[in-house]
Amino acid sequence: MNPVRRINRVFNSSQEIVIDDFSKIIIMSDCHRGDGGWGDNFSRNKNLYIAALRYYYDKGYTYIEIGDGDELWENRNNTDIVEAYRDVFLILLYGNHDMIKKDEEFVRNNLYEFYDERTNRIIPLFPDIKIHEGLILVYKNKMNKILLTHGHQVEILNSDLWRLGRFLVRYIWRPLELYGVNNPTSTAKNHKKKNKAAKKLTEWVKKEKHMLIAGHNHMPAFAEVGDIPYFNDGSCVHYFSITGIEIIKGKIMLVRWYTNTRNDGTLYVDREIIAGPRNLIDYFNRSEMGL
Repeated sequence: MNPVRRINRVFNSSQEIVIDDFSKIIIMSDCHRGDGGWGDNFSRNKNLYIAALRYYYDKGYTYIEIGDGDELWENRNNTDIVEAYRDVFLILLYGNHDMIKKDEEFVRNNLYEFYDERTNRIIPLFPDIKIHEGLILVYKNKMNKILLTHGHQVEILNSDLWRLGRFLVRYIWRPLELYGVNNPTSTAKNHKKKNKAAKKLTEWVKKEKHMLIAGHNHMPAFAEVGDIPYFNDGSCVHYFSITGIEIIKGKIMLVRWYTNTRNDGTLYVDREIIAGPRNLIDYFNRSEMGL
């Protein structure tokens, strides 16, 4: 199956959610939450991430995570991850590194509840949660659709052959990474593969004429009005920063969270708009879509 058909399959099977100018949404992906050990690429940004989530929670945002929230290629299950990141909430979509979440039994055994070692009790976590491969945001008009999906579907090793990819990461590349050897099959760590994945996703946008917000290649992308409307939220494992896409008051923007310094030398977590904001409605004017 070619990449466009794979994305079409996701689009045609995705649940639709209607949004409007009162909606507040934050989209993030590629946290790769691990067990808190040496191989956990997310741990250095844990405080940034939790500070960002508290900001969005306090302001009433809906948090949508579009895949690779948990590093389940390097880790076998969620037990240690839940213990390491108990303050982190809602996972909605799965990617290639946590594709096992499409298995309802895995979700039931790992996400409905967890064992709290401090209280020796079973604690509800996300009872009855369902994890999806894609989600469609419908903005005002039923024709104005934004597909949210991870983006791994455009690569055969990360979609049809994901079990082989998981085996290579878990038993070969993760141990070698601890000695400084980069994984050559990783899209996130290979500039050519990043661009190739983005190009394939852009081809779907051009053909199907819908906006697309993806993750996967860890490369933030923000389309200006008049360009092909392909967006990428980046990742939460950039060096000492995390990125995401906000939708609020009918506008879309790309933001970065990072550690900043005050004049007195104290550190604080800061939020910066790095692209946008732009009016969502402008992207649905077909003459302005670059298509």
